[in-house]
Amino acid sequence: MTDKGEWQGRVGETWAAQWRRTDRSFNLLTERLLQRMREFTFSKVLDIGCGAGELSLATARGRPGISITGIDVSPQLIAVARERGSHLSNARFVQADAAEWQNADDAAPDMLVSRHGVMFFSDPVAAFANLASQSRPRASLLFSCFREASQNAFFTEIVRLLPEAPPVMDPLDPGPFAFADNSRVRSILHSAGWESVAFEKFDFPMIVGSGEKPVEDAVEYFSLIGPAARAAREMDKEERDRFLKRVHQLCERKCHQGIVALEASAWIVSARKAR
Repeated sequence: MTDKGEWQGRVGETWAAQWRRTDRSFNLLTERLLQRMREFTFSKVLDIGCGAGELSLATARGRPGISITGIDVSPQLIAVARERGSHLSNARFVQADAAEWQNADDAAPDMLVSRHGVMFFSDPVAAFANLASQSRPRASLLFSCFREASQNAFFTEIVRLLPEAPPVMDPLDPGPFAFADNSRVRSILHSAGWESVAFEKFDFPMIVGSGEKPVEDAVEYFSLIGPAARAAREMDKEERDRFLKRVHQLCERKCHQGIVALEASAWIVSARKAR
């Protein structure tokens, strides 16, 4: 698991430098979240784990009459989001942990959103309870999270190319698949003061390579921020070269019409703050 300290250090630096690749890979998921947000009426938005700000910025551009605050634990990602949003008066970005975030300026959100930013809480019940306490009465919640790893080829297809299988993670541990079990997510949200919890299954292609050399672009993606990037960094040169050769072969097979994409599957979860 990538912990908070890593997001504030090396991992945050890497993701901040690679934000264009991240936004590209989640493009269709971002569009679906924006579509789902049209179901709600709101004036103040909190974007949880906003990363480099893509969802916040798209929301701010499309709804100039609302205000949106994006929060993330990574100072590097927040710096990128601020730079990208410097021309938007209705978007701001704050370095903060959503589990501890306090609405100091009394601008309580009535809409809370997140694109894959909520699966890393060490105590998810406490985190969502804190978010509820800082929100307006009957505030809405909408977020995406990965379904189980077996439904996400972008993860399994790469990990199986590693020379050694990674250690099996406890499904209850914070991490990318911590919210795969929708019954667990429902229980967490109910315990934290949220109701009317609903789930939409959303499958989408995770775009990992494009441009003039899409396969090479995809290989670089997986070496930098993909699911096996940490393991690749820890290999010696010969082992890493062999691994990346296998990744190259996979990406060649997955390249169609100049795009390299692997299947991904998410839940889009909606809820409302309980009375």
